[in-house]
Amino acid sequence: MKSFQVAEFNAPLKEVDQPTPQPSGTQVLIKVKAAGVCHSDLHIWEGGYDLGHGRKPLSLKDRGVSLPRTMGHETVGEVVAFGPDVKESDKGGLKVGDVALAYPWLGCGKCAACLADDENMCAVKPNALGVYCDGGYADHMTVPHPKYLLDLKGLDPVTAAPYACSGVTTYSALKKVEKDFDTPIVIFGAGGLGLMALSLLKAMGGKGAIVVDIDARKREAAENAGALATVDGKAPDALAQLAQKAGQPIRAVIDLVGNAATTQLGFDCLTKGGKLVMVGLFGGGAPWALPLIPMKAVTIQGSYVGNLRETRELLDLVRARKIPPIPVTPMPLASANEALHDLHQGKLVGRAVLVP
Repeated sequence: MKSFQVAEFNAPLKEVDQPTPQPSGTQVLIKVKAAGVCHSDLHIWEGGYDLGHGRKPLSLKDRGVSLPRTMGHETVGEVVAFGPDVKESDKGGLKVGDVALAYPWLGCGKCAACLADDENMCAVKPNALGVYCDGGYADHMTVPHPKYLLDLKGLDPVTAAPYACSGVTTYSALKKVEKDFDTPIVIFGAGGLGLMALSLLKAMGGKGAIVVDIDARKREAAENAGALATVDGKAPDALAQLAQKAGQPIRAVIDLVGNAATTQLGFDCLTKGGKLVMVGLFGGGAPWALPLIPMKAVTIQGSYVGNLRETRELLDLVRARKIPPIPVTPMPLASANEALHDLHQGKLVGRAVLVP
Protein backbone atom coordinates (compact mmCIF):
# COMPACT_ATOMS: atom_id res chain seq x y z
CA MET A 1 0.00 0.00 0.00
CA LYS A 2 1.28 3.44 -0.91
CA SER A 3 0.43 6.48 1.22
CA PHE A 4 1.61 10.03 1.78
CA GLN A 5 2.01 10.88 5.44
CA VAL A 6 2.69 13.85 7.69
CA ALA A 7 5.88 12.59 9.34
CA GLU A 8 6.78 15.99 10.75
CA PHE A 9 4.65 19.13 11.03
CA ASN A 10 5.38 21.72 8.32
CA ALA A 11 7.58 19.28 6.41
CA PRO A 12 6.83 17.72 2.99
CA LEU A 13 4.60 14.66 3.11
CA LYS A 14 6.55 11.41 3.18
CA GLU A 15 5.85 8.69 0.64
CA VAL A 16 5.46 5.37 2.45
CA ASP A 17 5.17 1.82 1.10
CA GLN A 18 3.81 -0.80 3.50
CA PRO A 19 1.67 -3.95 3.38
CA THR A 20 -1.99 -3.38 2.59
CA PRO A 21 -3.92 -3.75 5.88
CA GLN A 22 -6.38 -6.58 6.32
CA PRO A 23 -9.68 -5.60 7.96
CA SER A 24 -10.15 -6.85 11.52
CA GLY A 25 -13.25 -6.88 13.71
CA THR A 26 -15.97 -4.78 12.08
CA GLN A 27 -13.57 -2.91 9.79
CA VAL A 28 -14.05 -2.55 6.04
CA LEU A 29 -11.13 -2.27 3.63
CA ILE A 30 -11.66 0.08 0.71
CA LYS A 31 -9.57 0.78 -2.37
CA VAL A 32 -9.37 4.57 -2.57
CA LYS A 33 -10.78 6.07 -5.76
CA ALA A 34 -10.72 9.75 -4.74
CA ALA A 35 -9.51 11.83 -1.79
CA GLY A 36 -10.29 15.54 -1.50
CA VAL A 37 -7.63 17.99 -0.30
CA CYS A 38 -9.34 20.22 2.27
CA HIS A 39 -8.22 23.48 3.89
CA SER A 40 -8.40 21.66 7.24
CA ASP A 41 -5.58 19.45 5.96
CA LEU A 42 -3.35 22.53 5.95
CA HIS A 43 -3.99 23.00 9.68
CA ILE A 44 -3.21 19.33 10.35
CA TRP A 45 -0.05 19.58 8.27
CA GLU A 46 0.96 22.78 10.09
CA GLY A 47 0.14 21.24 13.48
CA GLY A 48 -2.22 23.81 14.96
CA TYR A 49 -4.52 26.80 14.82
CA ASP A 50 -3.88 30.51 15.32
CA LEU A 51 -5.94 31.70 18.30
CA GLY A 52 -4.99 35.37 17.96
CA HIS A 53 -4.54 38.01 20.68
CA GLY A 54 -0.98 36.83 21.27
CA ARG A 55 -2.12 33.49 22.64
CA LYS A 56 -0.20 30.29 22.15
CA PRO A 57 -1.41 28.45 19.01
CA LEU A 58 -3.79 25.55 19.62
CA SER A 59 -1.56 22.49 19.18
CA LEU A 60 -2.99 19.45 17.43
CA LYS A 61 -0.36 17.33 19.14
CA ASP A 62 -1.82 18.41 22.50
CA ARG A 63 -5.26 17.45 21.17
CA GLY A 64 -4.14 13.88 20.49
CA VAL A 65 -3.10 14.01 16.85
CA SER A 66 -0.06 11.78 16.61
CA LEU A 67 2.48 11.40 13.81
CA PRO A 68 3.02 9.88 11.36
CA ARG A 69 -0.49 10.49 10.02
CA THR A 70 -2.03 9.86 6.64
CA MET A 71 -4.42 12.74 6.04
CA GLY A 72 -7.54 12.69 3.88
CA HIS A 73 -11.07 12.95 5.29
CA GLU A 74 -12.94 13.37 1.99
CA THR A 75 -12.59 9.82 0.72
CA VAL A 76 -14.46 7.64 -1.75
CA GLY A 77 -13.46 4.02 -2.17
CA GLU A 78 -14.46 0.66 -3.58
CA VAL A 79 -15.30 -1.99 -0.99
CA VAL A 80 -12.61 -4.70 -1.07
CA ALA A 81 -13.21 -6.79 2.05
CA PHE A 82 -15.18 -6.93 5.30
CA GLY A 83 -13.71 -7.80 8.69
CA PRO A 84 -14.61 -11.16 10.29
CA ASP A 85 -17.05 -9.62 12.79
CA VAL A 86 -19.19 -7.84 10.21
CA LYS A 87 -22.66 -9.39 10.14
CA GLU A 88 -24.85 -9.35 7.07
CA SER A 89 -27.26 -7.07 8.93
CA ASP A 90 -24.41 -4.58 9.52
CA LYS A 91 -23.76 -4.09 5.82
CA GLY A 92 -27.00 -2.29 4.99
CA GLY A 93 -26.94 -3.80 1.52
CA LEU A 94 -23.30 -2.84 0.94
CA LYS A 95 -21.27 -5.47 -0.87
CA VAL A 96 -17.77 -6.00 -2.25
CA GLY A 97 -17.31 -3.90 -5.37
CA ASP A 98 -19.68 -1.09 -4.30
CA VAL A 99 -18.33 2.46 -4.37
CA ALA A 100 -19.04 4.44 -1.23
CA LEU A 101 -18.31 7.73 0.52
CA ALA A 102 -16.57 7.29 3.88
CA TYR A 103 -18.12 9.37 6.66
CA PRO A 104 -15.02 10.53 8.59
CA TRP A 105 -16.19 12.45 11.69
CA LEU A 106 -16.05 9.61 14.20
CA GLY A 107 -15.99 9.69 18.00
CA CYS A 108 -15.61 7.26 20.88
CA GLY A 109 -18.88 5.53 20.00
CA LYS A 110 -19.98 5.32 23.64
CA CYS A 111 -20.70 8.82 24.99
CA ALA A 112 -24.09 10.56 24.91
CA ALA A 113 -23.21 12.52 21.77
CA CYS A 114 -22.08 9.41 19.89
CA LEU A 115 -25.09 7.38 20.97
CA ALA A 116 -27.31 10.20 19.69
CA ASP A 117 -25.58 9.88 16.28
CA ASP A 118 -23.70 13.15 16.80
CA GLU A 119 -20.24 11.61 16.70
CA ASN A 120 -18.81 14.79 15.21
CA MET A 121 -19.54 16.41 18.60
CA CYS A 122 -17.73 13.73 20.65
CA ALA A 123 -15.62 15.34 23.39
CA VAL A 124 -14.41 12.08 24.96
CA LYS A 125 -12.20 10.66 22.20
CA PRO A 126 -12.55 12.18 18.74
CA ASN A 127 -11.50 9.61 16.17
CA ALA A 128 -11.89 11.34 12.80
CA LEU A 129 -10.48 9.55 9.77
CA GLY A 130 -7.54 11.45 8.30
CA VAL A 131 -7.06 13.36 11.55
CA TYR A 132 -6.79 10.95 14.49
CA CYS A 133 -6.73 7.81 12.29
CA ASP A 134 -5.17 7.31 8.88
CA GLY A 135 -7.22 8.59 5.98
CA GLY A 136 -7.44 8.73 2.22
CA TYR A 137 -4.07 10.04 1.00
CA ALA A 138 -3.37 6.40 0.15
CA ASP A 139 -4.41 3.70 -2.28
CA HIS A 140 -6.23 1.74 0.48
CA MET A 141 -7.93 2.69 3.74
CA THR A 142 -9.81 0.93 6.54
CA VAL A 143 -13.14 2.19 7.87
CA PRO A 144 -14.19 1.05 11.39
CA HIS A 145 -17.71 -0.14 10.50
CA PRO A 146 -19.88 -0.51 7.37
CA LYS A 147 -22.40 2.05 8.68
CA TYR A 148 -19.86 4.79 7.91
CA LEU A 149 -19.83 3.89 4.21
CA LEU A 150 -22.58 5.55 2.16
CA ASP A 151 -23.28 3.97 -1.23
CA LEU A 152 -22.83 6.60 -3.96
CA LYS A 153 -25.38 4.86 -6.21
CA GLY A 154 -23.89 6.13 -9.44
CA LEU A 155 -22.51 9.50 -8.31
CA ASP A 156 -19.04 10.25 -9.70
CA PRO A 157 -16.38 9.35 -7.08
CA VAL A 158 -14.12 12.32 -7.87
CA THR A 159 -16.78 15.01 -7.67
CA ALA A 160 -18.59 13.30 -4.76
CA ALA A 161 -15.56 13.01 -2.46
CA PRO A 162 -15.91 16.61 -1.14
CA TYR A 163 -19.39 15.84 0.19
CA ALA A 164 -17.73 14.16 3.20
CA CYS A 165 -16.46 17.53 4.44
CA SER A 166 -17.18 20.65 2.39
CA GLY A 167 -20.59 19.21 1.49
CA VAL A 168 -21.86 18.17 4.89
CA THR A 169 -20.14 21.14 6.57
CA THR A 170 -21.99 23.67 4.43
CA TYR A 171 -25.24 21.67 4.52
CA SER A 172 -25.17 21.65 8.33
CA ALA A 173 -24.33 25.38 8.45
CA LEU A 174 -27.13 26.24 6.02
CA LYS A 175 -29.65 24.30 8.10
CA LYS A 176 -28.80 26.61 11.00
CA VAL A 177 -30.10 29.65 9.05
CA GLU A 178 -32.98 27.96 7.17
CA LYS A 179 -35.55 30.28 8.70
CA ASP A 180 -33.91 33.18 6.84
CA PHE A 181 -33.90 31.54 3.40
CA ASP A 182 -36.56 34.00 2.19
CA THR A 183 -33.93 36.78 2.29
CA PRO A 184 -30.45 37.00 0.75
CA ILE A 185 -27.84 35.55 3.08
CA VAL A 186 -24.16 36.50 3.06
CA ILE A 187 -21.44 33.88 2.59
CA PHE A 188 -17.77 34.63 3.24
CA GLY A 189 -15.38 32.57 1.12
CA ALA A 190 -15.74 31.31 -2.45
CA GLY A 191 -13.41 28.31 -2.19
CA GLY A 192 -14.63 24.72 -2.18
CA LEU A 193 -17.03 25.31 0.72
CA GLY A 194 -18.45 28.55 -0.67
CA LEU A 195 -19.18 27.08 -4.09
CA MET A 196 -20.72 24.03 -2.43
CA ALA A 197 -22.88 26.28 -0.24
CA LEU A 198 -24.24 28.12 -3.28
CA SER A 199 -25.41 24.97 -5.02
CA LEU A 200 -26.91 23.54 -1.84
CA LEU A 201 -28.66 26.78 -0.90
CA LYS A 202 -30.50 26.80 -4.21
CA ALA A 203 -31.48 23.14 -3.86
CA MET A 204 -32.73 23.78 -0.30
CA GLY A 205 -35.06 26.54 -1.51
CA GLY A 206 -33.05 29.59 -0.47
CA LYS A 207 -33.46 32.95 -2.19
CA GLY A 208 -29.71 33.15 -2.77
CA ALA A 209 -26.47 34.53 -1.39
CA ILE A 210 -24.11 37.46 -1.70
CA VAL A 211 -20.58 36.07 -1.62
CA VAL A 212 -17.59 37.92 -0.19
CA ASP A 213 -14.05 37.00 -1.24
CA ILE A 214 -10.81 38.95 -1.73
CA ASP A 215 -9.82 36.87 -4.80
CA ALA A 216 -11.31 38.10 -8.10
CA ARG A 217 -11.07 34.61 -9.67
CA LYS A 218 -13.05 33.12 -6.84
CA ARG A 219 -15.66 35.87 -6.99
CA GLU A 220 -16.07 35.08 -10.68
CA ALA A 221 -16.46 31.38 -9.84
CA ALA A 222 -19.14 32.30 -7.30
CA GLU A 223 -21.00 34.38 -9.89
CA ASN A 224 -20.83 31.47 -12.34
CA ALA A 225 -22.20 29.22 -9.58
CA GLY A 226 -25.26 31.44 -9.13
CA ALA A 227 -24.37 34.03 -6.48
CA LEU A 228 -26.81 36.94 -6.38
CA ALA A 229 -23.82 39.28 -6.19
CA THR A 230 -20.22 39.34 -5.01
CA VAL A 231 -18.19 41.79 -2.94
CA ASP A 232 -14.44 42.24 -2.53
CA GLY A 233 -13.91 41.93 1.21
CA LYS A 234 -10.93 44.30 1.03
CA ALA A 235 -12.90 47.11 -0.60
CA PRO A 236 -13.11 50.16 1.71
CA ASP A 237 -16.86 50.33 1.10
CA ALA A 238 -17.49 46.58 1.43
CA LEU A 239 -20.06 47.10 4.20
CA ALA A 240 -21.99 49.64 2.13
CA GLN A 241 -21.85 47.33 -0.90
CA LEU A 242 -23.34 44.48 1.12
CA ALA A 243 -26.21 46.66 2.31
CA GLN A 244 -26.87 47.95 -1.19
CA LYS A 245 -26.72 44.57 -2.89
CA ALA A 246 -28.88 42.87 -0.27
CA GLY A 247 -31.55 45.55 -0.65
CA GLN A 248 -32.99 44.67 2.75
CA PRO A 249 -31.75 43.92 6.29
CA ILE A 250 -29.24 41.04 6.38
CA ARG A 251 -30.39 38.42 8.85
CA ALA A 252 -27.90 35.58 8.26
CA VAL A 253 -24.16 35.33 7.61
CA ILE A 254 -22.12 32.15 7.15
CA ASP A 255 -18.38 32.71 7.54
CA LEU A 256 -16.46 29.94 5.77
CA VAL A 257 -13.12 31.75 6.24
CA GLY A 258 -12.95 32.58 9.93
CA ASN A 259 -10.37 35.32 10.34
CA ALA A 260 -10.61 38.65 12.15
CA ALA A 261 -11.47 40.62 9.01
CA THR A 262 -14.28 38.34 7.80
CA THR A 263 -15.89 37.95 11.21
CA GLN A 264 -15.82 41.72 11.77
CA LEU A 265 -17.46 42.49 8.43
CA GLY A 266 -19.92 39.63 8.91
CA PHE A 267 -20.90 40.92 12.34
CA ASP A 268 -21.17 44.53 11.16
CA CYS A 269 -23.47 43.74 8.23
CA LEU A 270 -26.06 41.92 10.35
CA THR A 271 -29.30 43.57 11.37
CA LYS A 272 -30.69 43.33 14.90
CA GLY A 273 -31.50 39.75 15.82
CA GLY A 274 -29.31 38.37 13.03
CA LYS A 275 -27.17 35.26 13.17
CA LEU A 276 -23.49 34.76 12.36
CA VAL A 277 -22.56 31.11 11.79
CA MET A 278 -18.82 30.49 12.15
CA VAL A 279 -17.40 27.63 10.10
CA GLY A 280 -13.93 28.61 8.87
CA LEU A 281 -10.78 27.93 10.89
CA PHE A 282 -8.37 30.35 9.25
CA GLY A 283 -7.46 31.69 12.68
CA GLY A 284 -7.09 34.80 14.80
CA GLY A 285 -9.00 36.39 17.64
CA ALA A 286 -12.58 37.63 17.83
CA PRO A 287 -12.74 41.34 16.87
CA TRP A 288 -16.23 42.33 18.04
CA ALA A 289 -16.97 45.12 20.47
CA LEU A 290 -18.66 43.21 23.28
CA PRO A 291 -21.42 45.77 24.05
CA LEU A 292 -22.66 45.47 20.46
CA ILE A 293 -23.46 41.78 20.84
CA PRO A 294 -26.34 42.37 23.29
CA MET A 295 -27.25 45.72 21.72
CA LYS A 296 -27.76 44.07 18.32
CA ALA A 297 -29.09 40.85 19.92
CA VAL A 298 -26.87 38.93 17.53
CA THR A 299 -26.45 35.16 17.73
CA ILE A 300 -22.92 33.88 17.09
CA GLN A 301 -22.95 30.13 16.53
CA GLY A 302 -20.19 27.69 15.69
CA SER A 303 -20.83 24.89 13.21
CA TYR A 304 -18.48 21.90 13.10
CA VAL A 305 -18.81 19.64 10.03
CA GLY A 306 -22.02 17.58 10.28
CA ASN A 307 -23.30 14.24 11.53
CA LEU A 308 -23.87 10.96 9.72
CA ARG A 309 -27.60 11.59 9.35
CA GLU A 310 -26.94 14.95 7.68
CA THR A 311 -24.48 13.31 5.31
CA ARG A 312 -27.13 10.81 4.23
CA GLU A 313 -29.63 13.65 3.80
CA LEU A 314 -27.08 15.53 1.70
CA LEU A 315 -26.45 12.63 -0.70
CA ASP A 316 -30.21 12.10 -1.07
CA LEU A 317 -30.61 15.82 -1.85
CA VAL A 318 -27.79 15.72 -4.42
CA ARG A 319 -29.41 12.80 -6.21
CA ALA A 320 -32.97 14.10 -5.99
CA ARG A 321 -32.19 17.65 -7.16
CA LYS A 322 -29.35 16.63 -9.48
CA ILE A 323 -27.12 19.24 -7.84
CA PRO A 324 -24.14 20.11 -10.05
CA PRO A 325 -20.77 19.37 -8.43
CA ILE A 326 -18.27 22.07 -7.51
CA PRO A 327 -15.24 22.47 -9.79
CA VAL A 328 -12.60 19.86 -9.02
CA THR A 329 -9.00 19.44 -10.15
CA PRO A 330 -8.07 15.73 -10.24
CA MET A 331 -4.41 15.12 -9.36
CA PRO A 332 -2.46 11.86 -9.02
CA LEU A 333 -1.78 10.63 -5.49
CA ALA A 334 1.93 11.27 -6.09
CA SER A 335 1.10 14.99 -6.37
CA ALA A 336 -0.21 15.24 -2.78
CA ASN A 337 2.51 17.72 -1.80
CA GLU A 338 1.82 19.85 -4.86
CA ALA A 339 -1.91 19.88 -4.09
CA LEU A 340 -1.27 21.09 -0.53
CA HIS A 341 1.10 23.76 -1.79
CA ASP A 342 -1.39 25.01 -4.39
CA LEU A 343 -4.11 25.17 -1.72
CA HIS A 344 -1.82 27.05 0.65
CA GLN A 345 -0.99 29.55 -2.10
CA GLY A 346 -4.66 30.09 -2.97
CA LYS A 347 -4.18 28.80 -6.51
CA LEU A 348 -7.10 26.37 -6.53
CA VAL A 349 -10.66 27.14 -7.55
CA GLY A 350 -12.97 24.57 -6.03
CA ARG A 351 -11.27 21.38 -4.83
CA ALA A 352 -8.15 19.38 -5.63
CA VAL A 353 -8.94 15.66 -5.51
CA LEU A 354 -6.22 13.03 -5.34
CA VAL A 355 -6.86 10.03 -7.57
CA PRO A 356 -4.65 7.00 -6.79
